[in-house]
Amino acid sequence: MAAYFGSRLRKGAATTAVAAAAVAALSASQAPGVTVDDHGRQSAAEAVSPDPETGAEGSATGNSPYYTELPPLNSPSPVPGTSDGASGDTSGAQKPSEAGIPATVLDAYKKAAAKVRAAKPGCNLPWQLLAAIGRVESGHARGGKVDAEGTTLSPILGPRLDGNGFALIRDTDRGVHDGDSEYDRAVGPMQFIPSTWAWAGRDGNGDGAKDPNNVYDAALAAGHYLCRFGWDLSKDADLERAILSYNNSRDYLRTVLTWLEYYRKHSHSVPDGTGPLPSRRSDGTTGTGTGASTGPSSRTSGSASGKPAKPGGGTASPKPSQPDKPATPDRPAPPSKPTPRPAPQEPAPDRPAPSPTPTDTVHHLEDAGTGRLTAMAGDAFAERISTRAETEDGKPVGKVRVRFVITGDTDAVFAGGEKVAAAVTDASGVAVAPVLQAGEKTGDFTVRAVLVGRTVFGVDYTATVTERAADTLTRTFDTPLTCTPGGEFADQVEVRATHRGAVADRVAATATLIRSEDDPTENDRGPYFKDADGNPVRTLTDLRTDDKGLLKLPRLYADDTTGTFLLRITTAGGATLTVELTVEPADPSPSPSAAS
Repeated sequence: MAAYFGSRLRKGAATTAVAAAAVAALSASQAPGVTVDDHGRQSAAEAVSPDPETGAEGSATGNSPYYTELPPLNSPSPVPGTSDGASGDTSGAQKPSEAGIPATVLDAYKKAAAKVRAAKPGCNLPWQLLAAIGRVESGHARGGKVDAEGTTLSPILGPRLDGNGFALIRDTDRGVHDGDSEYDRAVGPMQFIPSTWAWAGRDGNGDGAKDPNNVYDAALAAGHYLCRFGWDLSKDADLERAILSYNNSRDYLRTVLTWLEYYRKHSHSVPDGTGPLPSRRSDGTTGTGTGASTGPSSRTSGSASGKPAKPGGGTASPKPSQPDKPATPDRPAPPSKPTPRPAPQEPAPDRPAPSPTPTDTVHHLEDAGTGRLTAMAGDAFAERISTRAETEDGKPVGKVRVRFVITGDTDAVFAGGEKVAAAVTDASGVAVAPVLQAGEKTGDFTVRAVLVGRTVFGVDYTATVTERAADTLTRTFDTPLTCTPGGEFADQVEVRATHRGAVADRVAATATLIRSEDDPTENDRGPYFKDADGNPVRTLTDLRTDDKGLLKLPRLYADDTTGTFLLRITTAGGATLTVELTVEPADPSPSPSAAS
């Protein structure tokens, strides 16, 4: 473990330089101001557009606010030889309080990273990245206020994503996770929005549930989320893509990178509930370090002037202005003079409604001519799912994102190994899912197509995985198979299975010594196999071809019956081969007199 992280630290040297620059940039609080675009969504000069090639659908958090505090610039260095390298523990040295991570939360980060590394070793996910994101998103679950199972003692909720200074994401979970049936809100210690949790959620603690409020579940989900699309987080470019897909802000990227490098050098466990509590947030609000808001709405202006907050912390600088005059208190009118009725005023003009986005115009999704979805176990599906986005009157809608989610008891995945994929509709309104790859589990499963960003009628596709099959069987050699009564056949039967000319690997097969070509029932005399106890067996089941499509049967033996016998081999898919076996006495040796 220590060797692994030592190697990872060397790989991250370039990232350290980026993080060092981030400290200076963020400490200076010179981030550009935030504006609100025509659709009511928050934007910034350094915001990053979602990358349609990576499928990053905005962000895991809906670009919700995050904590902007940075680690101290000058922290005591560990005493040589006292750090285990993997944990970052600085035993024997002064331990900076900012490096403390609550014990249960730290355990969740490490276990999640270990599981992801086992499942996706090419991703090179360090637990310190999960810790950095957990610190920035929720202050490690409000300083570790979790129960023994890792579930937060009270919900951690971000602001309503109602387009009022934040992204506009209408309710996708009927309030199940965030308690809001009108708009979505980021949920839990890793701040997933419900629409992302629906496909990214994981059961990290093995209790059978996927709970965004549980730090084990949330950390594992975050790890898999960061490792999708084949990203290798030991490469700076992929590391940046992964972090930006979590929250689409350059300031967020720099903040997370700074904590990532800090935790690589400084980290130690502290008791649950005693972790350091952040307070400054990217929306300009401050708090007592209790995590994201739990109220119905946590948006504030972030400054006395009412100007929007900066994404990297602090507020936009207001222009100097004269203080407002104090309001004149109401006084009763003199009794001799009636109170004048205020003159009618013209009603304020209505604020123009924001222009609808393409997503706002989608009424439903339709199948776009997808054929039958059937594949043999282990094979790729020849047909790809096509879904069309349409308006209420049936017109196609381009440039919207469709998410495809595999559900049901199946190990089928999309190309790349994920159970979720996304595609953008073209000018004809059609989005095409990546190639489906069948697993080993046979039967039906469902692929659900849903619109990203709005709840509309989606489409369910039924896909079927059939068992591996062969259509042809041939012997690998044509030597006659003969034996003397009571003896052992010298050669073992070996066959090759193919399907449409290709190797048919791992195909189920059965071998039976039959009575005749017309009577496939098991013969009760003649050649036989032996079971583990040495008893005669004339039918073998649970056979399977190897990766090269070959099947080699056990040795055959003969009883005292002579004659020609038949061995029939059949496979899933209907391939059949009948092999002749001959049992006859050995030729008598010629006598000397006969030889003369």
